[in-house]
Amino acid sequence: MDNNRDELAAITYALEDFYLKGIYKGDVDRLRKVYHPNALVLGDVNGVPYAKTLEQYLDGVKNRQSVKNSGKPFKGTLISIDIINSIAVVKLHVKMYDFNYDEFLSFHRVNGQWLIVNKMLTNVIK
Repeated sequence: MDNNRDELAAITYALEDFYLKGIYKGDVDRLRKVYHPNALVLGDVNGVPYAKTLEQYLDGVKNRQSVKNSGKPFKGTLISIDIINSIAVVKLHVKMYDFNYDEFLSFHRVNGQWLIVNKMLTNVIK
């Protein structure tokens, strides 16, 4: 189905050009373009619960040393994308700093643009 292929391409572009580049560079403006303003970021880091609004999350990104400038490893690996109509769930593995995050990103197509409405993450020991 060509329509689904177009949606896959649009989500992949949002992931690569806005989400992954944004977290790698610490580019809050780039990240803002891929997140819905009411998005939540939830999960745990080394067993400690993690819950932030988008603004709290972006403030943390803005005030930390970017992965790019840290010299630490960074790699985003796309595991899967599932799309149904105007919603999608993306599973990623993101290696950054000394963390190995498994993430689920919930997307919703709003006015023709795929936006992250929810990010769930956990650090997995490897």
